[in-house]
Amino acid sequence: MSFPPSAMPITDVERILCVAAHPDDIDFGAAGTVASWVDAGFEVSYLLVTRGDAGGFDETPRDQMPLLREAEQRAAAAAVGVTDLRFLEGYADGTITASIELRRDIARVIRQVRPDRILTTSPLRRWERIAGPSHPDHLAVGEAVTCAVYPDARNEFAFPQLMLDEGLKPWTVREIWFAGGPDPDHYVDVTDTYPKKIAALEAHVTQTSHVDLDQRLRAMLGAMATAGGLPEGRLAEAFSIIATA
Repeated sequence: MSFPPSAMPITDVERILCVAAHPDDIDFGAAGTVASWVDAGFEVSYLLVTRGDAGGFDETPRDQMPLLREAEQRAAAAAVGVTDLRFLEGYADGTITASIELRRDIARVIRQVRPDRILTTSPLRRWERIAGPSHPDHLAVGEAVTCAVYPDARNEFAFPQLMLDEGLKPWTVREIWFAGGPDPDHYVDVTDTYPKKIAALEAHVTQTSHVDLDQRLRAMLGAMATAGGLPEGRLAEAFSIIATA
């Protein structure tokens, strides 16, 4: 199973919400694109479902990891110019499901932020690359976001307490950008914002200090640029775009 051909991106975007399971997910998949959106004047918000408590590659005490990774994500967001950063409570790294509770909590933030576009991880697994993009948490967040976009956030009778108790009126998100899924076909040239992407990922010390980020990223983003028909030497991130309105 794959996505249909991407819809043309909407052109009157003002606000964008990026939703991910763990600190560093947005930065690996889309930090260059996010930086270009911020540079273009869009209002970009981040929503993280967990604080990445199951991450890391050393003997850091487990109770310290969520604190470290939240601080790293805040520094990474600052590197690309994002200042509105939110974390959900009550969800543990490695155990996320597309539950009713998660759908409600994402729908709440959608109604608060009122984004025209959402960027999130793909709900579709890549069988040729089971590690990384196909992490169960990534798939679950992609599915929960899709359900929150339709029908939850736009339906006043879905989670009625959001409007009755919190005054959050329904909101219709007009498109979703999925990162990390099979056969992406919308390519964003991120050559000019690549230094900001590197800076964002370097902020995730617990996750990236043991790898050669520049070598890894140039190979990956260069291959995406080639697949997207960009000139030699360019770098790109790739997505699937679904129209939702």
